[in-house]
Amino acid sequence: RQGVGALSDDLALELFDRALGADTALLAPVLLDLAALRVQARTGTLPALLRGLVRLPAHRNGEGSLAQRLASVDAGDRERVVREFVLTQVAAVLGHASAAAIDAQRPFRELGFDSLGAVELRNRLTQNGGVRLPATLIFDHPTPAAVTRLLLTEVGQAAQTLPAIRPRRTARADDEPLAIVGMSCRYPGGVTSPEELWELVAEGRDAISGLPTDRGWDLERLYDPDPDHEGTVYTRGGGFLQGPDRFDAEFFNISPHEATAMDPQQRLILESAWEALENAGIDPTSLRGSDTGVFCGAVTTDYAGMTSSEQEGYRLTGTTTSVLSGRISYTLGLEGPAVSVDTACSSSLVALHLAARALRDGECSMALAGGVTVMAGPYLLTEFSRQRALSPDGRCKAYAAAADGTGFSDGVGLLVMERLSDALRNGHQVLAV
Repeated sequence: RQGVGALSDDLALELFDRALGADTALLAPVLLDLAALRVQARTGTLPALLRGLVRLPAHRNGEGSLAQRLASVDAGDRERVVREFVLTQVAAVLGHASAAAIDAQRPFRELGFDSLGAVELRNRLTQNGGVRLPATLIFDHPTPAAVTRLLLTEVGQAAQTLPAIRPRRTARADDEPLAIVGMSCRYPGGVTSPEELWELVAEGRDAISGLPTDRGWDLERLYDPDPDHEGTVYTRGGGFLQGPDRFDAEFFNISPHEATAMDPQQRLILESAWEALENAGIDPTSLRGSDTGVFCGAVTTDYAGMTSSEQEGYRLTGTTTSVLSGRISYTLGLEGPAVSVDTACSSSLVALHLAARALRDGECSMALAGGVTVMAGPYLLTEFSRQRALSPDGRCKAYAAAADGTGFSDGVGLLVMERLSDALRNGHQVLAV
């Protein structure tokens, strides 16, 4: 379809022999179908590298453009026309016979798009729609429905038929209180909700346990009371989440193969984001296309070293800390700021500060803010052991005479935040300001 044919054995061997005798550093023998290239030239999808091989059609000054088509239909039908236009182009890129095979609400990634397909779709929509679109189109607008809304906004008269994708932003006073309307968390000691955290504290229970037995750590070789012994830890305890390997990948339309490559921090923060929104009485799917922001604090873990080559293609996004916030935004279709923060121990606090600034500056109307830590491997513990900075029993004793080092813990906590005036207008519970 793209005009690249298969080389016959004889032709390939002949070209190989000729290449060996050439003094060119790099040669790419390609059999091109010029008729197929001319079709691409007419639809505006011909790669720039090949445009010199065929004659490009003359530009017709927008004749038959999407704007002209919309001008000829009733205002109530414009959304349908744009949606059919988008789905037709999506189907063409994916090789489907008709637009009926495309679910407008399904993310492009699940439909089968890769980066090449993303560029081809952008080119098709630009050429056939008469509107300039960014190369990041399907990443900024991750479903055909979102692209439809964008085109309705971008194409002149149609912008009046639907509201803009993002609510109109207005600057607010710096001193307006911010409301916490939802919460979620998971902490050691079996805590899976804010209510259970309250019970743990109220009852004075101890959440510190021995080193974990469910993470593949060689505990017999890992522990050594000598703080100078390389590759070991001299602490016997810490705060560890139960079952960090558990994740409902199917619920989030993530394949088992990709889920295995995802750092447990990404899995936990994704589930916690859903739970926090539900805690706020908000259907997470209702926020798709909104300007909701995500601000996550996290530090790098050694999970990348625990993956295998079988997860290649997913390991980069699965283990990069910067992806934490973007993973939530992409999955839920959020279009506000997505910021991952690593300022070590203050990461979650800085994330909360950035969320507050974004809300007050009008960059978003709602924000998820918090942080996550999962010690997938013992790297953090071994490094602090060499510094003799760990508490031997894994417990922090801040400001006490018995203080003997720091203790580390897994955990995730997220807040759903709005400006107080918005929370009251939307009828959301106000847990705190």
